[in-house]
Amino acid sequence: MPLGHIMRLDLERIALEYVVPCLHDIGFCYLDNFLGEVVGDCVLERVKRMHRDGELADGQLAGPSRGVAKRHLRGDQINILGRATRGNGKIQSSLPPLAELAFQEGGKLNIIFLQSLSFIQAMVACYPGNGTGYVRHVDNPNGDGRCITCIYYLNKNWDSKLHGGILRIFPEGKSYVADVEPIFDRLLFFWSDRRNPHEVQPSYATRQISFFYRYAMTVWYFDAEERAEAKKKFRNLT
Repeated sequence: MPLGHIMRLDLERIALEYVVPCLHDIGFCYLDNFLGEVVGDCVLERVKRMHRDGELADGQLAGPSRGVAKRHLRGDQINILGRATRGNGKIQSSLPPLAELAFQEGGKLNIIFLQSLSFIQAMVACYPGNGTGYVRHVDNPNGDGRCITCIYYLNKNWDSKLHGGILRIFPEGKSYVADVEPIFDRLLFFWSDRRNPHEVQPSYATRQISFFYRYAMTVWYFDAEERAEAKKKFRNLT
């Protein structure tokens, strides 16, 4: 059996037995050791090269800062890699298995599977380690089509007690918070809408590691119907 076919079957099994139940039960989940050391290193080196080449720009705020310095609200540097339908080489060459995680399934769950999505969007992000973070927010507060946020972390030897950078999720209607450390080769999923407000806590360098950046790649999966409706509303406004 071809390796690619085996990998697809493994991903589908992980999706159906773990990811889907977790999303529906608690709204988020993560997988560790997802790509493995070799592939994960390749992704990390590509992201570092983008950073060195000046391809990352300051992330923008959606609303007014009300007199607070922007770096205290959102301090990441980002690059939106692009939008794509299934099979786009740019997205897949950046992080192939993430595209494969739009699992093949129908019925009530099909909003998280690729055949129902108009496109996916990917982003590289870096927090420069000088106390920058991202205050509590929702990825899709107004129905822009984003359905699932999928974050792949790239930080080797990360110690959250020293370096911070935890992603804290505030699940809607729950009495607890969930803290996710941004460790190397960890893949996180959560609903992109108001069910999962979240924040990136400040990231710091250490004296021993003067350039300890917090790297991640995010892929958003869009629901086709919601995205079409959002685009229609935008056209009517403009």
